[in-house]
Amino acid sequence: MEYSIDAIREMTGAKISSLIPSTIRYISTDSRSVSFPEETLFFALHTQRNNGHKYIKGLYQIGVRSFVVSEPVDEQESMKEANFLLVNNTLTALQMLAAKHRELFDIPLIGITGSNGKTIVKEWLYQLLHTDIRVTRSPRSYNSQIGVPLSMLMLNDESQLGIFEAGISQSGEMQRLEKVIRPKVGILTNIGEAHQENFHSLQEKCIEKCALFKGCDLLIYCSDNVLINRSIKIVGLTCKMMNWSRKDPSATVYISSQKEKNDETEITYIHNHHKNAVLLPFTDEASIENAIHCLTYLLFVDLPENVIAHRMHLLEPVAMRLEVKEGKNNCLLIDDSYNSDLNSLAIALDFQARRTIKQGVRRTVILSDILQSGMPSFELYAKVNHLLVARRIDRLIGIGPQISVHSSSFQIQSDFFPDTKAFLGSACCRSFRDEVILVKGARSFHFEDVFEQLSLKVHETILEVNLNNLVENFNYYRSRLKPQTKIVAMVKAFAYGAGSYEIAKTLQDQRCDYLAVAVADEGAELRKCGIYMPLMVMNPEMNSLSTLFDNSLEPEVYSFKLLHALIEAAERQGIFNYPIHLKLDTGMHRLGFTPDELSEVVSILKNQKALMVRSVFSHLAGSDSPQLDYYTKQQVELFTQCTDQLQAVFSHKIIRHILNTAGIERFAESQMEMVRLGIGLYGITSNPAVLPLLKNVSTLKTTILQIRELSAEETVGYGRRGALTRKSRIAAIPIGYADGLNRLLGNRKGSVYVNGKFAPIVGNVCMDVTMIDVTDIPAREGDPVIVFGEEQSVAELADKLGTIPYEVITSISNRVKRVYYQE
Repeated sequence: MEYSIDAIREMTGAKISSLIPSTIRYISTDSRSVSFPEETLFFALHTQRNNGHKYIKGLYQIGVRSFVVSEPVDEQESMKEANFLLVNNTLTALQMLAAKHRELFDIPLIGITGSNGKTIVKEWLYQLLHTDIRVTRSPRSYNSQIGVPLSMLMLNDESQLGIFEAGISQSGEMQRLEKVIRPKVGILTNIGEAHQENFHSLQEKCIEKCALFKGCDLLIYCSDNVLINRSIKIVGLTCKMMNWSRKDPSATVYISSQKEKNDETEITYIHNHHKNAVLLPFTDEASIENAIHCLTYLLFVDLPENVIAHRMHLLEPVAMRLEVKEGKNNCLLIDDSYNSDLNSLAIALDFQARRTIKQGVRRTVILSDILQSGMPSFELYAKVNHLLVARRIDRLIGIGPQISVHSSSFQIQSDFFPDTKAFLGSACCRSFRDEVILVKGARSFHFEDVFEQLSLKVHETILEVNLNNLVENFNYYRSRLKPQTKIVAMVKAFAYGAGSYEIAKTLQDQRCDYLAVAVADEGAELRKCGIYMPLMVMNPEMNSLSTLFDNSLEPEVYSFKLLHALIEAAERQGIFNYPIHLKLDTGMHRLGFTPDELSEVVSILKNQKALMVRSVFSHLAGSDSPQLDYYTKQQVELFTQCTDQLQAVFSHKIIRHILNTAGIERFAESQMEMVRLGIGLYGITSNPAVLPLLKNVSTLKTTILQIRELSAEETVGYGRRGALTRKSRIAAIPIGYADGLNRLLGNRKGSVYVNGKFAPIVGNVCMDVTMIDVTDIPAREGDPVIVFGEEQSVAELADKLGTIPYEVITSISNRVKRVYYQE
């Protein structure tokens, strides 16, 4: 994309008092992701949760000179070299720009929508077609009101086919996306419960999705779905229909049989009275449905049946996420085998940059040849170099003949290898230390071998942490608050078991206002890892005061002894106005100054200069319990009286906060200036009205080590507690009480999830291994096992144990490795 700023003004209908000529090659809506500021146009989007206008000054300071705005900008008069394009709505302007850009391309465009499978179908179509035609597709899951126009702006002169997915979460959204995409071919994958909360019925949502296809020449869909058939008729689509069906022999593509063969599925189909078959390299129903949608499109473009069969047998799983894993020699690995093109490289580099704040940690990229880019290779690798330099990459490992030929294009430290095997056999492969390494390559280079070689070999039991879901939960609670209300996110206890640094880094990226840890050492570790945002220490100890000051950690002060110690220590070091957070006891009766002690606290604070009260807070004793609402209201009233007394004495504004997670959910009217977000951030709540709106963050997974066939009357485990009453298949899984699996779950009180079914725990839970009954489950050695996650929630597990979810998630041992991913 390349436009003059004046052309963009015309395309968006923007107003501008004076125009400074400039060329725009990049569009940004995220102030954290600007690589080429002088050529970037920033759209200051105004959302329910944030306002892009407040980041304009910072962007100007790093070199951005072009902005699309919808309201006055602070200190705009001081930014004399900037262009400010004024529009009524910046999101609408972004979509208008993308729609105008789309008009320039007379090429086939495929629009894909549905509740599930959109990204898989898009990526498989790319796998099936990219050797024949230049395909431009939306990166990752860029299917939102913002993602679709950003994807559309990636169309270029080399594009011969566009594949774009569109997702919606409420009524009216698809009409806007249709104006941007204007697809010629539509694919409707399926209709399910995802994003159902803003629709009255599944049919209403299906009708909304069908709006994408109003200008299509062709629609591909499964006609076995009654709801989809009815919705198509209601919308009145008149385009050509290519339906596929397992029930209707008159369908355009009739699936006459489906047979599972080992780990593959043979699909026999009839099209134009000809019977053919394809062998798919998977057996799950969702993948089979997605593959049949792709098959139908290939038949539409008249690809020969033998070519279709060959290519569909080679379909590869789509990695839906960036995965972060601990590497050898204090390295952090980022695995991104999702795409291999310039756009996805830029996204991955941005992800890497946000995880490289700690001083002394180098940024390294292992990159293969970029295939089917549609541009001359010298131009391609010059652009790759441009991206690497802009993202301050320290070292490049190039693998492949093409990138090696263009080694002179790179202006950073580089090593090149003709293939993956040569790299794995080199000393270079064993030279990494204290680095954040992005591993990114085309599938044909088998970079999974590289990732395996560099990974720290770990226990097979892992805790997967979904950073996207963490952000969604954070934004859900933020949406319940006033825009000016600050949030303290609790990352104590190893971020409720999820791992402090990655959680803290993600929240820092989301511009959370404060983080809170339990003790000073937790905060010091986060500082070492590059967390620079304000950190509150909830339980500071008397021997940790130097750690507090050395790492700019802000302590909670709950007693006279601690208050005097802090004043003395700060004065000794010549510290002035050090921020503290004053805790009041309004009824929890755990820690804090009582209302009767407040006058003495004020007197002490007024007679010193070392400390300054940044905030005052209290803990609610029963905000999650309707039976205790009267008590919660008493606490809030008492807290308000105390804080009014405190604020009256001091001239500076003191922040107040009393609401915890349950308080945010049930007493939002008492949010004051700040709230504390704890377990809800991790997708856990006792509020049945809120639970469906939260996303699961942590999944405890393991695998089956061995399966034994045992006869009736045999026993399993220590003490022969696991008595069998029938011939059984007993599987051993590598997780035990040393990993955090509670012994009370033994002897069939608890169960785990295997291949779609629950398998009871048999016998006692051992230290390192647990046995489960898989007699009625088609399980094999090596199959994954879910202890808790989407399939069995932490709350459900806690109920079986007669405890609370906090205990379950914070009990997961540190020997269980945390694996972080971002979709």
